Amino acid sequence: MARTKEFDPDAALQSALELFWRRGYEATSVADLVEHLGIGRASIYATFGSKHELYLKALDRYAETHNPLLLSELSRPGPALPAVREVVRRFAAEAAAPDRRRTGCFVTNTAAELAAHDGDAARRVEANWDRFETLLHSALVRAQGQGELPEGRDPRALARMLLVLLQGVRVVGKASDDPARVRDAAEQALALLD
Repeated sequence: MARTKEFDPDAALQSALELFWRRGYEATSVADLVEHLGIGRASIYATFGSKHELYLKALDRYAETHNPLLLSELSRPGPALPAVREVVRRFAAEAAAPDRRRTGCFVTNTAAELAAHDGDAARRVEANWDRFETLLHSALVRAQGQGELPEGRDPRALARMLLVLLQGVRVVGKASDDPARVRDAAEQALALLD
């Protein structure tokens, strides 16, 4: 007779996500996961597989919970350019906020720590960035169609610029003690949309 799980796998995955997000992949040991999740090593392996598989599942969970927010922000009816501006300003504010500063963005952290040598992580990072770029591009195309963005602007190139800027904002915000650095960069980028 199979034993029933004595823990909630969904809650354990969320807890692992929080630990990996705060500490990173390399700095989080299996012993750290055992202590933080409050479940045994064998249960972790039986439920999630290896530490690497657990990390990838946590990264997938992060994308599942954060991408819908961007979709709702960037695809709501009405003027599109104000929504793009709000997203850029929100990213800058989050990057500069003292309580969020040290954690940064889980996807950006993964890109910096693992993407260069971990194909599974790199594919997830790239897929996340593709989705974000597509959302930005769609909003900017709508903005142009509604007369909010000048005709001579390239919505695809602007979306890519904003994606790269926002990933940089996340990195700089994580390490810098000067919140004006990320806010000023965001406002300069937004000026390009006029």
